[in-house]
Amino acid sequence: MDDRNREEQNVLGRRFGFGSLMRYAAPTMCMMVFMGLYTSVDTVFISRFAGTDALSALNICTPVIYTIVGLAGMLAAGAGAIVGRKMGAGDSAGARQTFSFIAVCGVVLAGVIAGVGLPLHNQMIDGLGASELLMPYCRDYLILQLVFAPANMLAVLFQNFFVTAGRPMLGLGLSIAGGLLNVLLDYVFMVPLQMGVMGASLGTGIGYMVPAVGGLVFFFRSRGTLYFARPKFAIRELTESAANGASELVAQVSTAITTFLFNRVMMRIAGEDGVAAVTVMIYTQFLLTTLFIGYSMGVAPIFSYNYGGKNTVQLRQLFRMSVTFIVVASVAAFVLCMLCGQTIAKIYAQPGSAVYEMARSGFDIFSFSFLFVGSNIFASAMFTALSNGKVSAAISFLRTFGFITVLLLILPVWMGVQGVWLAVPLAELCAFVVALACIFANRKRYGY
Repeated sequence: MDDRNREEQNVLGRRFGFGSLMRYAAPTMCMMVFMGLYTSVDTVFISRFAGTDALSALNICTPVIYTIVGLAGMLAAGAGAIVGRKMGAGDSAGARQTFSFIAVCGVVLAGVIAGVGLPLHNQMIDGLGASELLMPYCRDYLILQLVFAPANMLAVLFQNFFVTAGRPMLGLGLSIAGGLLNVLLDYVFMVPLQMGVMGASLGTGIGYMVPAVGGLVFFFRSRGTLYFARPKFAIRELTESAANGASELVAQVSTAITTFLFNRVMMRIAGEDGVAAVTVMIYTQFLLTTLFIGYSMGVAPIFSYNYGGKNTVQLRQLFRMSVTFIVVASVAAFVLCMLCGQTIAKIYAQPGSAVYEMARSGFDIFSFSFLFVGSNIFASAMFTALSNGKVSAAISFLRTFGFITVLLLILPVWMGVQGVWLAVPLAELCAFVVALACIFANRKRYGY
């Protein structure tokens, strides 16, 4: 089959209505929600079978993991926009070369991170603010996460490119398989084998292997719209991918830095219990935002394809349908978090404990962030898909670092723990205003 016939069969070029758009995005949304669920299960296992101090140690280590995921997301989103644009313009061979080159770059980058991080893991943990009590837990968790960094990198890359290849269901299936294996291994390693935090980290690392290996097999054997070809070294495309996908890296690195700030502030105000409480909040936020991340990942290649094909009619329709979904889902997430905050706190900590009381009261304030976070995530992803990395990165930076850092440095001084919880919804509200301004200012340029 020649490139023209393949292009004619590319599902990204179809005309989407609301129902068909939701069906296309649904596997990616389910994939991300499921990933959020099994990541949350990790934290529950750690809290229940290793204690809330171990839960605090997990949050101390997450900035490193966020950085790995951020670099992978940067390459995947940035290159995904280029690949989708080339497909829309009829250059399937060029799209495959770009995809293959970026995959190689991702593996090399992850190898460098592991090679540098493993000898320096003690210094990293100390720099992240671990107390003497938390140091052994942090060490057990972080070492294995660095060992599995290449698998983590490939898993994130392939999750994005399965959508671009028109195979979101395959990505969903591999994510579910990896997640179920992770949960099973968490139980085996932590309960019968009594491996503690190290067992949780090992289970997570092996879980990464499923989508990573599955993606390698698929893209080596596939002869559909996207598969591995001989990569062509193209520094210009690498820098464009990095620049265009910068918002993904900015989001993750900023989250890593703000997680570090959360940990520092809560350690100062409430000690290890405070860090455990903020861990509950952060992982709940991650779980509920996966729906918006998954939707944005699912529709981004469609935006890129139609932008490359200069189909402004379809771009307008895609934008309007997306706004409808985001508004409805945002209200639903807010209501769910308000109603279930106490129940979520019970899952992680014993009622009456200091961790439980801080987390329970935090949900009454923290829940308001979900009214704005979905719009901010979608706006950033849309501009990435339209190859406008600067606007995308600006929204992402202000949302995940700029506003929240200022608020975290000010509000807790006046309000204590309540100031920590209030910083998140206020930061999302400020970012929402910026995102609306960017969407309005660029509406004629892109025709949405």
